[in-house]
Amino acid sequence: MATPKQLWPEQQQSQIQRVKNSGIISSNGSPIKDDNDEEMSRSALIMFRAKEEEIEKKKMEVRGKVHAHLGRVEEETKRLAEIREELESLTDPMRKDVATIRKKIDTANKELKPQGQTCQKKEREYKEALEAFNEKNKEKAQLVTKLMELVSESERLRMKKLEELSKDIESLH
Repeated sequence: MATPKQLWPEQQQSQIQRVKNSGIISSNGSPIKDDNDEEMSRSALIMFRAKEEEIEKKKMEVRGKVHAHLGRVEEETKRLAEIREELESLTDPMRKDVATIRKKIDTANKELKPQGQTCQKKEREYKEALEAFNEKNKEKAQLVTKLMELVSESERLRMKKLEELSKDIESLH
């Protein structure tokens, strides 16, 4: 579909053709003088004024539309500014709280680091002490077993000796 700007030259050409056909302008472009010349001039002037009025009317319509659009744009700009202010007011307290909490987390991390190292050191010491305890326990169990064997052997030998002595005493009798 043709835009109004594209239609304007076509409308001008059709008007020029109508004027040529009416006898105002000859085919070579020179004006023809006769009685109708004045009437044609008035007619052309009226058409020109009508076109000028139509152009002015459309110009005013477009101007009105532009002003209405600018008004909406200004309202939307104000609304966006209000929204931006609301967002910034929401963001500021959160930033402060987040920064405070981050500082506390950093402080806690700094305090935890040496405590973690102390804990690992104590765990190593505990494992070493537990291993030493278990070794001593094994050693004690082995020694108790050895002691039981020696006591049993000692008792067996003493019983044997007592039996021999007992036989010797009986043989004396």
